[in-house]
Amino acid sequence: MKKTARLENFPIMMFSIVMGLSGLSIAYQKASHLFHFTRLIPNLLAGLTSAVFVAIAITYVVKYFKYRAEVKEEFSHPVRMNFFAAIPISLLLMSVMYQEINLQVATSLWWVGMLLQAYLTLYTISFWINRNLEIQYSNPAWFIPIVGNVLVPVGGADIVNRDFLMYFFAVGIFFWIILLTIILNRIIFHHVLAQKFMPTLFIFIAPPAVGTISYVKVTGEFDLFASFLFNIGLFFTLLLLFMYKNFIKLEFFISWWAFTFPLTAMTIASMLAHHMTGSIFCYYTSIGLLVLSTCVVVFVAYKTVYHMLKKEICVME
Repeated sequence: MKKTARLENFPIMMFSIVMGLSGLSIAYQKASHLFHFTRLIPNLLAGLTSAVFVAIAITYVVKYFKYRAEVKEEFSHPVRMNFFAAIPISLLLMSVMYQEINLQVATSLWWVGMLLQAYLTLYTISFWINRNLEIQYSNPAWFIPIVGNVLVPVGGADIVNRDFLMYFFAVGIFFWIILLTIILNRIIFHHVLAQKFMPTLFIFIAPPAVGTISYVKVTGEFDLFASFLFNIGLFFTLLLLFMYKNFIKLEFFISWWAFTFPLTAMTIASMLAHHMTGSIFCYYTSIGLLVLSTCVVVFVAYKTVYHMLKKEICVME
């Protein structure tokens, strides 16, 4: 297949790779403090994440200038448009990742990510309101633009006033509850998800997991509401692990990266819960999730490289 054809089909979902890698990098940064791990692993992961982000961003910018119509089509697609929020989420996650490396870079990434997230939230919700969407278009990927709002306070607690951050936290939690109802209704009472979207079920874990971290950042406390969010995230993690048979025979799609970020977010939330409460349960949960997240990221990365070499990614659907 010609390189130009592959560039034309380069999907916006590729930014989910950055989400998974940056989430794992942050998890190992926290583990280096909590479990006295070596700093070498998170530093290497941070370098890899930065390189992957630059490569994907440059490729997509080139696609925009060469195939602007295709990019506009993605931006108006009822499913793919949600993955554009993976760009500000990647920036916000990298901002958190860089807080221990270079504070000035972290601050710059946060501002760009926050402004882009604010715009995409307004665009996405107005898109939902103005279009006559069918129920089959709804899927867990709709959570992606919402997760970005809940993520803003995580990196912004030391940058701006916390009252400002409450706007993003409130918007994120409010629409998480609404979308959770809509998507559960779609999954339970309508046609099952297409195979390529099955991995996006793991996105159910992300809003309560990130919400736990965000709430603690804003309030400084691990109270009843933080415990509520954490346990909802834990429930969805256990539910999806219980449903493992639904995933083991899936054909590979780039959407497999949807497995990664939610697991790393729950890992970090477990570490935070242990740090704030001293819970032995959360201590061992965070170790187990760190091992699981690492295995999943490594496996999905291997499958991605394997299929890239076979030129089975960036093809016409």
